[in-house]
Amino acid sequence: MIDLVDVTKTYGTDKPALSHASLHIDKGEFVFVVGSSGSGKSTLIKLLLKELDATSGSITVSGERLGGMKHKRIPKYRRKLGVVFQDFRLLKDRNVYENVAFAQRVIGSPSRVLKKRVPEVLKEVGLSDKYHSMPDELSGGEQQRVALARALVNRPDILLADEPTGNLDPQTSDEIMALIDTFNARGTTVLVVTHNKEIVNAMRKRVVTMKDGLIVSDEKEGIYHEA
Repeated sequence: MIDLVDVTKTYGTDKPALSHASLHIDKGEFVFVVGSSGSGKSTLIKLLLKELDATSGSITVSGERLGGMKHKRIPKYRRKLGVVFQDFRLLKDRNVYENVAFAQRVIGSPSRVLKKRVPEVLKEVGLSDKYHSMPDELSGGEQQRVALARALVNRPDILLADEPTGNLDPQTSDEIMALIDTFNARGTTVLVVTHNKEIVNAMRKRVVTMKDGLIVSDEKEGIYHEA
């Protein structure tokens, strides 16, 4: 599903942000990527999103090699990915329904599909009563639920979550991660970048630890070690 082979990413003449990283994630896996600031986690996400190109090595996602991918192919490739960020990134001028529907409109889904799928996914994240609410009327946890619904409405192969609980209190963080775990149980491959030790240690998923651009450990049922 996701394969990195000897991947290095260097910005100019600086020390590599990612150095000779090799990582294989199977379809349906749930993987935490942890490490301190500057460890290479954000660079890894940007490479998978095709926001950056690797300096060397190869990256393959869902059978597609990212190296040399033509620019016009990138939007279609990204449809395979659902993405959730720490700061939610909702469209402030659109209500909950339209924020989620936007992801369907981008790929040209027919109205009949949109009208069926958007309510389905909003129900799945517990927001059936918030269709008409604007983002600034929602709590942080509710905004992240909208972001999660938007990321998953097109049923992507892979969910990438970059610090999804970074702006949330502990109880809300647990609720968001339980939702992500539910979607993983249905077959979505999940990669979560996080600093949240409590969640990582409680969920006992696979844990990949990074330090100074290197993958320093990879545990099948790991805990958050200080690298």
